[in-house]
Amino acid sequence: MSDGEEHLDRLQQAELTRTTCMSLWRAGVVQAWMEVVMGMPMYIQACSENVKSGKVLLGLTDEDLELGLSIGNPIHRRKIRLAIEDYRRAEGEQGLSKASEMDHHWVSTSWLSDVGLPQYCQTFQTHLVDGRVLNSLSRRDLEKFLNISDYFHQTSILLAIQLLQMLGFDKEALQTRRTKCENQNWDPIVWTCHRVMKWIRDIDLEEFSDNLQGKGIHGAVIALDQSFDTEAFAKALGIPSNKHMLQRHLFEEIKLLSVPFSNAERSADASPVAGSRFADERLSIRRLGKSPLKLRANSHSVERVLGLHSSFGSLPREARVQAIPRAKGSPVHTFKSVEITNV
Repeated sequence: MSDGEEHLDRLQQAELTRTTCMSLWRAGVVQAWMEVVMGMPMYIQACSENVKSGKVLLGLTDEDLELGLSIGNPIHRRKIRLAIEDYRRAEGEQGLSKASEMDHHWVSTSWLSDVGLPQYCQTFQTHLVDGRVLNSLSRRDLEKFLNISDYFHQTSILLAIQLLQMLGFDKEALQTRRTKCENQNWDPIVWTCHRVMKWIRDIDLEEFSDNLQGKGIHGAVIALDQSFDTEAFAKALGIPSNKHMLQRHLFEEIKLLSVPFSNAERSADASPVAGSRFADERLSIRRLGKSPLKLRANSHSVERVLGLHSSFGSLPREARVQAIPRAKGSPVHTFKSVEITNV
């Protein structure tokens, strides 16, 4: 078989992963899944030698992945384990999680660009971070495995992940909302960093807009980060501290962005995932009231979303990888059996 024919065969085999339960996969489908769907061709040889069916794949432990398949990267192992659990839950009529539609190419390029941290593209590519892995990341993971040591950058990424959770990891829903507010100053929570920079130019602060490049300042940071007040925003923009009139102007313009959240976002504050996202870093809620975007005192406020961490305490990793949203109609909403042992 020529290289072209072999590639075509691999694509055809990969297509079967969409329509066939993992437990019914033959060896060729398993290999196609690893190479094409998971984007991990470096493990094909070990996989072909050791994993002869989907049933074997479903039974793999973290030790099997590390020793049997020689997968030394802990994030790679986590990616495979989370995917296997997703497929396990999907057997039947449930369907795969929405997070499964976010491959590592999209995450490392499009998503990171929207977050405003494209400088981490290479490390996300190296670790093959996809939607499922995104949903499992903690602040500790970002620093230990992805070498992201900047505290604010960590916060920016975690808040961007929280936004995805609020939207059920639905890329289309996210894009639809972003399109609707592209030329209107509403729904700031979904704004990309590029949209934030456009808004800065629109409010006649264009000389400072480029200073936001690579800073990780997107809509979810503006709306959800308790400590990101007008003073912090002005500092990020590079507005001199003695330019009080410019800071006042920024303050007044931010006030105009204070809009109610949708019902979906109000219900999201009850999610244990949203609460546990910041559990292990114990974020302090400080400078309350300084930012005009924090003028939501009702019980269904974003302050409660981040404040939930104090009620949940430090949850085990098993809890932090739960609740990957599933396709419509799915009765399955949590990973109860997944066990991450590679940290």
